[in-house]
Amino acid sequence: MGELRKSIRSLGISVLLTTAVIFILSPELLRLVQEHLADRLYFFSVAGPFLAHVKLSMFAAVYVVMPWIMAVLWRAMGKPFGVTGKQLFSFVLFTCLLFYAGTLFCYYITLPLGIKFLLGFGSAELQAVISIGRFINFTTLFILAFGVIFELPIFMVFMAKVGVLSRKFYERNRRYAILVIAMIAALLTPTPDVVNMLLMGGPLYLLYEAGIIILRIMRVQ
Repeated sequence: MGELRKSIRSLGISVLLTTAVIFILSPELLRLVQEHLADRLYFFSVAGPFLAHVKLSMFAAVYVVMPWIMAVLWRAMGKPFGVTGKQLFSFVLFTCLLFYAGTLFCYYITLPLGIKFLLGFGSAELQAVISIGRFINFTTLFILAFGVIFELPIFMVFMAKVGVLSRKFYERNRRYAILVIAMIAALLTPTPDVVNMLLMGGPLYLLYEAGIIILRIMRVQ
């Protein structure tokens, strides 16, 4: 426990320091995000722009130090089950790869389509006035959510390796997996239309099947 507390403390300090460094570059970072996802943003309080830059910098800091976060997480989760060495490194590596794949998929595909759909309800009499604070909250939440759920195959493998859930359990419960994935897609996609739900639910189900295939290749029952 002492080692875990020390790791978490060091991690927290690194996030704060990284946030401070990225804050210097946050105007340029915000400009890039805004050009990609929104035409114009507004603020409705004196501290609004400052707080938005802080939130964006903190999100970027978490994004940058995610490999360290995953290393601390897997070390804590794997230690009771004897997951160490190369196995631990593999879990950290592939978790990070899938996390970044999920965030990029969200940023370049799901969010632009979702925002375009939502703003499409505007008209000449109904113009969008988007708060910079709400915009940052909205985008960072969905990007992080996609990153986390894309790690599904790794957690499936981990649960099977430590004997909590078996490969046969995943194979027998595909119908329930589809139901849960549909619910997650409905909750996490920025719009309720079928296209955006499929953009999330489709890859997520493929990742579920990928987890089963990986377990078969590893001959894990």
